[in-house]
Amino acid sequence: MKIVEVRKSSSPFTVVNVKYCDTFLSKLIGLMFSRKLKHDYGLVLVENNETRINTSIHMMFMNYDLTILWLDKQMVVIDKVLARKWVPIYIPKKPAQYVIELHHSKFSEYSIGDKLIFINGD
Repeated sequence: MKIVEVRKSSSPFTVVNVKYCDTFLSKLIGLMFSRKLKHDYGLVLVENNETRINTSIHMMFMNYDLTILWLDKQMVVIDKVLARKWVPIYIPKKPAQYVIELHHSKFSEYSIGDKLIFINGD
């Protein structure tokens, strides 16, 4: 399992560790069925190109709400939502290449237009 650090490139410099999901199976399973999510942990779902359909998410079988950030290929936040458990689908307003799923309390720490940086970890 590859873990990367996600940082905002501007103040305040929020930092979280995320599991890097770039395979079909890792993206399919995501956080489904997990009991809770650590405050400073999450997932990044990676696509090969920008798309609205392949970066849409569902919240079925989720036990908690999530902060969802959609990023374009330049790693800029283009959309965000506080996703509620058991909602069938969330689709970004614009095509995205990355979806970051974080603890629900992180919602106010990110804004549309923020540039994020991935720093390789394990």
